[in-house]
Amino acid sequence: MSFLALGLIALAAWLIWTGRLQRLTANDGIALGLAIVGAVLSAKGKPIIGALPLLLSVGYMAWRLPRTKRKKAANRAPSPAQLHAAEAVAEASALLGVARDADVETIRAAHRRLIASVHPDKGGTEALAARINAARDTMLRHHETSTRPRH
Repeated sequence: MSFLALGLIALAAWLIWTGRLQRLTANDGIALGLAIVGAVLSAKGKPIIGALPLLLSVGYMAWRLPRTKRKKAANRAPSPAQLHAAEAVAEASALLGVARDADVETIRAAHRRLIASVHPDKGGTEALAARINAARDTMLRHHETSTRPRH
């Protein structure tokens, strides 16, 4: 049990050193303190008295972990990359004049129609043609990822 006490004290020291102790909730701090007290009491030869705080601490952590995972999964906001991808798809679909869930043939037909009218050989600009090509590529990538089977 003395190894457990030393390990818990080392854990508390590491939490203080890295600054993670400040991010602990009050209940987590109490559970850590109870675990340290229980381990120290058990190491000093009082295992029955030390078992109660240890069991309370372990029980709290066992109860808290599944709840924390559910809460994090429910509150997870889309990442900046996902937001940027959604904005890019919305802009590309507006530029091509197709729905966000358009199929490959519709995307390619809209691209051919637009590029034929704004191609640099027909008097259009290279910048607009490049934007239309990029919009087609974005929509095709979006279609590929949205129709890929998930495992």
